Amino acid sequence: MTDAKTLAVYNAQADDYVEMMKGYAAKDPLIQTFIAACPKGGRVLDLGSGPGGYTVIMAEAGLQVDALDASTEMVARIADQPNITARVATFDDVSGEDVYDGIWASFSLLHAPRDAMPKYLAALARALKPGHPFFIGLKRGQGGGRDRLGRHYEYYQLEDLEPMLAAAGFTVREHWTGIAAGLSGHKDGWIVIHADA
Repeated sequence: MTDAKTLAVYNAQADDYVEMMKGYAAKDPLIQTFIAACPKGGRVLDLGSGPGGYTVIMAEAGLQVDALDASTEMVARIADQPNITARVATFDDVSGEDVYDGIWASFSLLHAPRDAMPKYLAALARALKPGHPFFIGLKRGQGGGRDRLGRHYEYYQLEDLEPMLAAAGFTVREHWTGIAAGLSGHKDGWIVIHADA
């Protein structure tokens, strides 16, 4: 993610995001579903980790976590924690083949330009070991635009995502939907998909 306005929001509101995620991540049953799908002690990628709400839960479960985020302020809040390697990086920095035992992309790739999504999904499929879990969370809807804070989003439906994931080499296993308010306070529909490489 390289959108300057979006990054500026996250850098400026990092503390607010930490507060928002404190209880949210711990109550989210999908993080436990993801952890259970990964081998014990495995190496996983938290793509767009933010301040580490989910990252810390994964690490406390014994996973070795690579946490990547384009916001310097977000990464600063999770540096130097056990079982976590945190670094400032964009979606374009994901590389390697058969590196990870699991990839968690919770509401991060929704900031990517729509026309770049196929290449990012393909890179993630290459980086994920065959048969291992990929969880991707996005906002549901049509088109794209900026929220009231100035962040850029692309919105998707399941029927948009299934062929994109298949083209990248993923097999969709299951999905969940709901409605929640994020940092902006606006309630949006969301979808989380569990796929395997």
